[in-house]
Parts: sequence; structure tokens; C-alpha cells
Amino acid sequence: MAAAAAAPSSVGAGLGSGLGLARSSLTPSDGRRRRRCRSPSLSSLHPPWPAAPRLVCRSSGARLPRESAVAAAANSPRRQQQIGEHEEEVAAAMEPERSSPHEVREEMARCFDLVRRLGRGAVYLGSSRVPPTHPQYLQAAELAREASTSSVPLPSLATFTTLIFNIILIFIPHIIKIARLLDCTTWSGAGPGFMDAANQGALEAGKPVGGFKIGKEAGEWTSSNFHPYLPSECYLTCRFFSARKHGLVDAAVRNCPTDRTAVIALPGGIGTLDELFEMMALIQLERIGSTLPVPFLLLNYDSYYSKLLEFLNDCEEWGTVAPGEVASLWKVCNGNHEALEYLAQFYDVPLAERNYCISPQLKQQATSYATS
Repeated sequence: MAAAAAAPSSVGAGLGSGLGLARSSLTPSDGRRRRRCRSPSLSSLHPPWPAAPRLVCRSSGARLPRESAVAAAANSPRRQQQIGEHEEEVAAAMEPERSSPHEVREEMARCFDLVRRLGRGAVYLGSSRVPPTHPQYLQAAELAREASTSSVPLPSLATFTTLIFNIILIFIPHIIKIARLLDCTTWSGAGPGFMDAANQGALEAGKPVGGFKIGKEAGEWTSSNFHPYLPSECYLTCRFFSARKHGLVDAAVRNCPTDRTAVIALPGGIGTLDELFEMMALIQLERIGSTLPVPFLLLNYDSYYSKLLEFLNDCEEWGTVAPGEVASLWKVCNGNHEALEYLAQFYDVPLAERNYCISPQLKQQATSYATS
């Protein structure tokens, strides 16, 4: 027991002698003490903002004690801002999950509610950069008008005597005619370009219009949550692209055999291709939300999508796409009449109701959307 009791004292003595040697080695021969460095392990316990100054000078020249200086520094605006930022970081780290998943689900629910109120129908995908003066804009509007409501004959070409009216009749947007054929709601991204052409065609046919808007479309300089002319109950401004695309897909779902819906892909850029291929993948994998088939049309105006079709054919040669798989997922149409006839056959529309008036197609060279 005596030996055991002596062990701690010997250890302490050893440590003491070691510390004594360390102190002697750190003390200069002239007796002055060196400045002791702060331990790194202790400095890590300090808050992430700068240490308060040791002394603060008053205007009169008097000095405050350290405690008063620390209190003054703690109440400074900069210190309060740093504390607030630190608390926000800690609170964000302590949250069980991000808030955006909840917000996406809530926005999707609002999209589905809008579809439920306005009804499913023809969904249009297309570029936001197409000006209203472009011939394809007029074609797209004609298509939407004729597909969204019961068929009503249009005035014949002979009733127009001027060349300008003849051209307008030839290219009246294709969208108007789908509105009349399917007697349905017209859906789009509620933006400019082809999306606006779809709205104009459906409104001309007197049928409901719905849309899922995004704050800022490609090519726009400013963002806006409001549509220039649609009533607020007809569209929803989405924060998330995923919710917007879910809404467009839901608008094309068929719940019963009598439902007449369709997906029409007009010429477009990156956003249109994103929506186009997602729709194609959902149809391919039978994940569109219904066992009933949904017609998917690719409008190849002026051979706009010909290079894309060549690429997909190359995919078949490489073996990344099964032979004939792409052709089974959609119908490629070069004009309005071909698209309307395909939809009429798909939904067994009687010949007596196919009295949509399509003007003869005018063969023309491809015209850039930016220069028209």
C-alpha cells in the first residue's frame, strides 16, 4: 500500500521536474519571461467572430475596464449580425430536412387542383421565343383552335380577296383546330411564343385555357408572376420546374375512354426538349398515370425536328434504342391536316364531324424565329 501510495507522488514529482526543466528552458538567462502562446485546442472553443478589444477609449481619454469593453462590443451592430448569422446556420443544420420538398409537394397539389377544376385536354409544348409574326405561330394557333371544341366550318379561302388575308388563312394557328376537334381544355406553359399561340387559338374557339407559368422564360429579360391577359383562376405561377411538368403531365392523363387528351410538341429549344423527352419516357415506361393511351404528336414544321429524328435513328443503330421503339411512342406530323386526321382516327371521330377547314399548305423555306 505504501508503494502504491508513493506512486502518484513520484509521478507528480516526475512531472514537476519535467515542467521545471521546461520552464527553465523557456526562461532566458537575463531573467525575462517569454510570451506564452495560446493553446490551439483552447482557441477552437472561441466563437467564430473576432475577439473584443481589451480596452476601449472614451472621447475624454478615460479607459473602460475589460468587462465594459466586451459588453459594448457585444451590443455593436456588427456583432449582432454575426450572432444572427451563426444562429441561422445552427438552426438550418438542426432541421430534420430541407423545406423545399414540402414546398414542391404543396405546389404539385395546387397544380393538380387546377387541372381538376379546368379539366384535362390538349397539352402544348413549344418555344417561348417565337414571335406572333412568324408563320408557324399562326399555324400553331390554328391547330389549338380546331382541336379544343366541336367542329365548326371556317370561312372558305374565296371569302378573302386580299393576299394578306389569304396568307393568314393558310397559317391560322394549328392549335385552334385541335380545340374544335377534341372539345377540350387547352394547356400550356402560359408563356409567350408557341404557348401564347395555343392560348389564342383556344380562346378563339371559345374553349377553356389553363396554364402553368414560370416566373421567367428563356429569352425574357424580366420575370413576372402574372399573365398579361389570362384570368388568375386559369393559371398557376410555379416556383419549381418539377411541379410545372407534373401539372402538364396530369393535364394529359385520360381517366376514362371518353376523355380526349393529347400532347402536342411544337418546335422549341432546351426547355421544350426537356418536356418532350420526359413525356416520351413516361409513355415508354407506362408511367404517365393511366393505362389508357395518350396520343403524342411531334409537329415537324418546316423539317424543324428532322435532325433530331436522324439522331434517334442513329441511336437505334447503336443499340441504345430498340428498333421501331421511338416510332411507337409518337406520331410525327409535318402539318396541321396530318395532325388533325391522326387525332380524329385515334378517337374515332365521325367523318361528318371532321369539317375543319385547313388551307393548302404553303411550301416555304425555314425562317429563323429571331429574324421574323
